[in-house]
Amino acid sequence: MGPAAARPRRGVVVTWMETLRTAYDALRTRRMRSALTMLGILIGIAAVMLTVGLGQGAQKQVTDQINRLGSNLLIVSPGSSTSLSGIRGGRGSATTLTMDDATLLADPTVAPDIGAVAPVSQSSLSLVAGSSTWSSTVVGTTPAWPDVRARTVAVGRFFTTAEVTAESPVAVIGQTTATQLLGGTDVVGRTISVAGQNVTVIGLLNSEGSTVGGDQDDLVVVPQTTFANRMSTSTNPRSVSTIYISARDQASLTAAYQETTNALLNAHGVTATSADFTVSSQQSIVDTATSTTRILTVLLSSIAAISLLVAGIGVMNIMLVSVTERIREIGLRKALGATPRVILRQFLVEASMLGLVGGLAGLGLGLLGAAVLPRFVSFPVAISPVAAAAGLGVSLVIGIVAGVYPASRAARLAPIDALRSE
Repeated sequence: MGPAAARPRRGVVVTWMETLRTAYDALRTRRMRSALTMLGILIGIAAVMLTVGLGQGAQKQVTDQINRLGSNLLIVSPGSSTSLSGIRGGRGSATTLTMDDATLLADPTVAPDIGAVAPVSQSSLSLVAGSSTWSSTVVGTTPAWPDVRARTVAVGRFFTTAEVTAESPVAVIGQTTATQLLGGTDVVGRTISVAGQNVTVIGLLNSEGSTVGGDQDDLVVVPQTTFANRMSTSTNPRSVSTIYISARDQASLTAAYQETTNALLNAHGVTATSADFTVSSQQSIVDTATSTTRILTVLLSSIAAISLLVAGIGVMNIMLVSVTERIREIGLRKALGATPRVILRQFLVEASMLGLVGGLAGLGLGLLGAAVLPRFVSFPVAISPVAAAAGLGVSLVIGIVAGVYPASRAARLAPIDALRSE
């Protein structure tokens, strides 16, 4: 009973192997047609993989850039403005934030979940050093600025609270400014002119590169009082353009957000519906940027997926042609005892091979593109194993689905009609 029970199983294995061998021979015999059919699947899979990879890479880069702006960051911006002539300005155009607001938020009894506060006033001003000139962003702030913005000093030091109180003419500059204005990074102790005011460089910031906010190394940071009283053109020396806030930790970010909002609403005597300021969390900025790139990724991936649909139609067309060309072969095999199931399986395996091999080639092309494209674009291409496996699975499904109709058509042919065919 044992050998008799094992014999059918061995026959099934042989039948499948024979089916695979016959399918391979059929595709190898028609090399050019098979290659052109697989080319459509190859291009479609590679296009979808690279499109999704570019989108994920862009999302990661934007997230990393925003995270580099500061740890557990909250950004308080002024509200909108309306001129005397009735012209309205956008958010941030008013001067509703002052040093008093920053002092209030730095009070631990008012906002215990806030770790540090850095008020900022800034403007694009002309710089002069000897015969060199440069235009850069000049930032007036307090000694808390490096901690809040997650910046460090490479050479020298940052200014102190005493220097802010004394309106000291000192500055810490970024590496782009140092290179463009002073010709290198040996800058500590040198004097530059900022909007006509001579200041001494006491520190050089570590490089941060470019982010969504522009070149983070092209700036000059001076004490807030020095900026307000010697460089700014504002009529109110205590006004600030932005207040950067660092929560004590990631878990305290939501509480710090609520404390900031409530404190400023009470201080300004306004309600939430008429607030003259806006508080943005770092996470909300990340979510907005990620949502935008995700929408673009889905849109572009949908367009790329159309090529997969076209490739599936191409596989179906080729398989229909193959059935037509091989009618006599089908009739002969049926006459020799091949069942409709065997014929159906034969053509399904051929279509599946086209999809699988095309998918493997598309996967290879996608991985090659992921390695080469970052040399030509400004962000990486992130190919995940899940996306690669999904692409391979989709190519196999395309082959199977596209082969169902031609295979069923071949299986329904009557042997006598097939043998009569010319």
